[in-house]
Amino acid sequence: MHCVFPAGCAVVAAECVEEIVDANWLDLGMPETLWTCKVKEFGPLIVSIDSHGRNIFEENKVIFNERKEKACAEICRQVGFIK
Repeated sequence: MHCVFPAGCAVVAAECVEEIVDANWLDLGMPETLWTCKVKEFGPLIVSIDSHGRNIFEENKVIFNERKEKACAEICRQVGFIK
């Protein structure tokens, strides 16, 4: 399972970490390091990838692209006189 914090909650997340317990794969660089942390009242979180492989970001991308295409078609129809 992969979870993310909602936008704007980075400070909340940082304040919930009580201790860095371990760090693995440091040789891959900081972004790829696996951090094991002791946390308290960690959340709110959004499950972005669940144990069944569903990915909310990929699913939303499809929905948003469909909406974008419909909106662009409507806008182009209304401003088609602009060249």
